[in-house]
Amino acid sequence: MLDAALSLLMLAAIALVGGAVFLFRRGERQRPVLMLTLAGVMIINLIIWTLPDKGGDTLIGAAQSGPP
Repeated sequence: MLDAALSLLMLAAIALVGGAVFLFRRGERQRPVLMLTLAGVMIINLIIWTLPDKGGDTLIGAAQSGPP
């Protein structure tokens, strides 16, 4: 279930970047910057969940295995 949520997070970030580029080309400034900021926050959150720590474990693995 968490894999699906992270996949949707990545797809939403890609859609936000595409929408920001589209709006930027139409001459808008504020909304594209906010959309790119949100996409950046989403991508950083995705990286935090998927990067392994020094022991080789990820937050995804810890969440799927449950409490110790």
